[in-house]
Order: sequence, then structure tokens, then C-alpha cells
Amino acid sequence: MNALTIERFFQRAAAEVDADPRWPDAHEALLCALESGAVRSASRRDDGTWHAHEWVKAAILAGFRKTQVAPIDGFFDKTAYPPRALRLDDGVRVVPGGTSIRRGAYVARSVVVMPPAFVNVGAHVGEGTMVDSHALVGSCAQIGRRVHLSAGAQIGGVLEPVNARPVVIEDGAFVGALAGVFEGVIVREHAVLAAGVVLTGSTPILDLVHGKEFTREIPAGAVVVCGSRPAQGAFAKERGIQLAAACIVKYRDARTDAALALEQALRG
Repeated sequence: MNALTIERFFQRAAAEVDADPRWPDAHEALLCALESGAVRSASRRDDGTWHAHEWVKAAILAGFRKTQVAPIDGFFDKTAYPPRALRLDDGVRVVPGGTSIRRGAYVARSVVVMPPAFVNVGAHVGEGTMVDSHALVGSCAQIGRRVHLSAGAQIGGVLEPVNARPVVIEDGAFVGALAGVFEGVIVREHAVLAAGVVLTGSTPILDLVHGKEFTREIPAGAVVVCGSRPAQGAFAKERGIQLAAACIVKYRDARTDAALALEQALRG
């Protein structure tokens, strides 16, 4: 099946898809297309907005519905999404020690994955990206080229609802240790998230450079640190209660780039 044929198969009602005897072949074709990059769960439009491909998410969910839990290499999981068996000529470096890249995940050439890490179904990891130890790339998350996901970084997945926009980390961004990005937040090109920054769909993002407040998107080149804002109400004010916020303290410059310079020998 080509990409268009796969799309037509899975765009039908769930009951019709589930009853179709061709489903096993269509499911395998979907996984292969996702792994090759011929199909993606989301894509960026010319105006910079990201669009979730609902039929891809629906197709992935069908795999969970249609299969049972069974032993897989000493573990127990749905048989639709076992770990990928990468080959040397895939050009992906996966250091031994507990990493799992699920079937249906795209991992480009020259990606480095340090153990243990997990890349879920529908995720897309671009060329030259580093996925460090204990990092998560959630289902259908979109990770660009030359991104650095530091140790313990958590990039959330979004399968349901199928029309929800994905979590996106664009090209050249840096996600610090133990940082988390969830609920459809987009981190634009070359942005920097300091260690421990957590972004959800409702996290206030305070741009201290331009005097703005917004949510759900980090601008290109922004440098973001953990911050806070006063909680509202007399009770909170009496006690000096603060609530979490993300603060943009600067935009990338030569000093930032020097501080984030990575030893390229480690990427080979």
C-alpha cells in the first residue's frame, strides 16, 4: 500500500476498519510508512502552524483495539506495537541499556539515543537529534533536526482526542534536564528550555523581554527559565503564595550558543 491507499483505508468509520479482513496488512503498511517518514502524524504548514493528521491517530488507536496483550521479549504489551528492530544501515546510534523505540516511530539518520529512553508510536525524531538518558518522546510527538533532549526530558504524547495538536520541538531547540513539554505546546526553532521548566497548555509564559504574556508556544530563539507569579486572592496574598510560570529572560545570542555548544565527537 502507498500512503494514499493507507489513508483511504483508515479514514473510514472505526467499525468498518475493524471488520475489514485486510486490516493486518494495512496496519503493517502504516507502521512501515511511519518508520520511513512517508506518513507523519502531524506536519507543519507553510504559515508555521502545525496540523494533526487525524486519520493517522485513528489508525494507531485501531492497533490498540484490534490486538491483545502478549509476551514480547520477556515483557507484556499489545502485539500491534512491539519494539523496532533497527539495523546498522539505519544510521541510528542506540547505546545498549534499556532503550525502547516502538514500531511506528520515525528515527532519522544520525540520531543518538542514550539509555534508557523511550520513543513511542507515531513520534517523529529528526536528523542529528540527541535523546539523552531517561528521556521520553511521547506518542505522535514531533522532534525536529539537531534537537537536544537532555537527561530526563519528558516530551508528552497526544493520541486522544485525534484532532488535538501534537507536542512539537522544532529544529535546533534545546530542552534542559528534567524539563517537560505537554498538552500540545510548541517549542519553536532554536529555543532553549532551562533545566526543570515544565510547560503545559495552561502554563503562563511571561516574555520579560517584550512585556507579553501568552500560553502554548515558545517563540523561536527564546531562552526560558522557571519562574513564578503571585497567586490571586486574599488568602494567597497574606501568605505570599506563588504559582509556577515560565519566563523568557532573553533571546539566543552568541553567548547562549557557546554555552550550548555540544561535543560533535559524541554525535558520531
